[in-house]
Amino acid sequence: MLAEVVTALGEDLTAGAALDLGCGDGADTVWLAARGWRVLAVDVAASALQRLSARAAQEGVGERVRTERHDLAASFPAGRFDLVTAHFLHAAAPVLRRGASAVASGGLLLVVDHGSVAPWSWDQDQTFPTARQALEDLALTPSDWLEHAVEARQRTATGPGGATAVVTDHVLALRRR
Repeated sequence: MLAEVVTALGEDLTAGAALDLGCGDGADTVWLAARGWRVLAVDVAASALQRLSARAAQEGVGERVRTERHDLAASFPAGRFDLVTAHFLHAAAPVLRRGASAVASGGLLLVVDHGSVAPWSWDQDQTFPTARQALEDLALTPSDWLEHAVEARQRTATGPGGATAVVTDHVLALRRR
């Protein structure tokens, strides 16, 4: 997913230090590491981090990937990063604010979150803020950030049994001044 968003934004990312919040099985982490990034991958699930470590080793990028287990509402990784990314993290604004505070000067905060549900979702009554409202919920100081993208994007999602549907994702891409 990260590759698609970065390509669509036209971002030319220079490899540095990255923080992948809610990394899951680590597709984004491995993609970044394969491009020279040193990635700290964080998830609450120890099993996801184990699968990520195995995948990174198998892909030959294990030396550029470090994992830490965090419940981000309770603890947060230390450091400053050239890229902080959170894709479908389902986190409250305070967690994403902490992510923003970890972005180094000149670095990029990239958040992708759901803006709609697919027809097979169990909770059809969900409501979602707009991308602009999601940004406002972060309560960042506008003069500290340059907005690259604050937008809704459509994509085709594949669900159970191969069913497909067009869903909306919100993309926030902000560069720290």
